[in-house]
Amino acid sequence: MSNFLLRIATFAGRWFAPLVLLGGALGLLLPEPSAALAPQIPLLLGVIMFGMGLTLRPGDFALVLRRPLVVLLGLVAQYLIMPLAAWSIGTLLGLEPLLLLGMILVGSAPGGTASNVVVYLGRGDVALSVTLTSVSTLLAPLLTPLLVLWLGGSTLPVDPWALFRSILEIVLVPIVAGVLVRLLAGGFVQRVLPYLPLVSVTGIVVVVAAVVGVNADVAASSGALLVLAVIAHNGAGLLLGYLAGRLAGVGESARRAISIEVGMQNSGLAASLATVHFAPLAALPAALFSVWHNISGSALATFWARGSTRGRRGKVS
Repeated sequence: MSNFLLRIATFAGRWFAPLVLLGGALGLLLPEPSAALAPQIPLLLGVIMFGMGLTLRPGDFALVLRRPLVVLLGLVAQYLIMPLAAWSIGTLLGLEPLLLLGMILVGSAPGGTASNVVVYLGRGDVALSVTLTSVSTLLAPLLTPLLVLWLGGSTLPVDPWALFRSILEIVLVPIVAGVLVRLLAGGFVQRVLPYLPLVSVTGIVVVVAAVVGVNADVAASSGALLVLAVIAHNGAGLLLGYLAGRLAGVGESARRAISIEVGMQNSGLAASLATVHFAPLAALPAALFSVWHNISGSALATFWARGSTRGRRGKVS
């Protein structure tokens, strides 16, 4: 049984992007059953964040002390580029207030939970990626509500204190609990770590299906403009994150890590906050972003990996 589950977990991790796309398709094809899962989004995200906590160790934060300027660069890029790009693109395309707020929520979220795998596949700096994901997530209770209030408060009423409490409950508490469990029961956690991709992928797929199901009519009728906005937002993050690293003079592997960390957001958190504090429509950008950023991130990682392989072959020859 354990070998069977391990094979499923490996399959889920390898085919993450198509499975998320399948979740979106299920939301469109079966909107009512999918929408019924929407109230469980915060719980699902809490489980995912607990799993993330299980993968963390105190050493994952040591990079902050060893390379503070590189980490600071990644965090500033994360929390400036994506929120401002979301507001700019959404305003330029004339998105309605709830969709614009949803874009801002995605932009103001911390790095995505799948970013570390994508950086690894793209021959990037994995240690920097893990550090940026972890630290940006720990900063989210403070920075995400303030950014949403700053950029979206004039569009719709925003309660930053309520957002702060939700992020504490959904993100910070489960992550800290996961870290503590690993410290207290490291042997057990080490045995279950290979199965965690199954939990994370299942959770994200269900979140995407639920959000798309709730907004199936909107997604089918006026989704093209929003898809364009999401693709542009993600592309801006990937490109500007890479350029920020290049302008700062960091190495190629660090540039790739910063690019992915900026471009891939914790869209599950954005969807949860939008559903709980605003309206299901505000969660639609997060659902579409969750589908697209895994596709674009995987494609970029493949491109980088092939380029690295060609480079090594060229040196050998």
